[in-house]
Amino acid sequence: MVAAGELAPDFTLTSDTGESVSLSGLKGKPVVLYFYPKDDTPGCTTQACGIRDAWGEFERAGAVVLGVSPDSEKSHVKFKEKFGLPFTLLADTDHVVAEAYGVWGLKKYMGREYMGVERSTFVIGADGVVTKVFEKVKPATHADDVLAALAA
Repeated sequence: MVAAGELAPDFTLTSDTGESVSLSGLKGKPVVLYFYPKDDTPGCTTQACGIRDAWGEFERAGAVVLGVSPDSEKSHVKFKEKFGLPFTLLADTDHVVAEAYGVWGLKKYMGREYMGVERSTFVIGADGVVTKVFEKVKPATHADDVLAALAA
């Protein structure tokens, strides 16, 4: 997994609006890059709505928030519209970016094993260096935890 103090791996993914978004194109602004398993599932919805509800604070911090999952652009559009999410969702359908950040791996749920995204967040400084990493993110406190890291 990418660690604090390391340069964040650059990437280009397609957003929920069909545009290409590159991390390198966001230099000069802090970026909250959060990886989540699946659109419109209980934990992922709690996490996304927490950011939505604190959106004004993220804007005041000058942060760009990017949610990344293996879901398609079409799925992201539905998720974003259903919950009024004000930030960009990126489609990592082949999980190349999740692998680059070290958040794609073996998961276990109800006795079954499968490959998937480990819920993780990377706070990236304006210079492109990771300043904070959150592993095994708790959806209910995610927004507050990230806002505290942005303020530090």
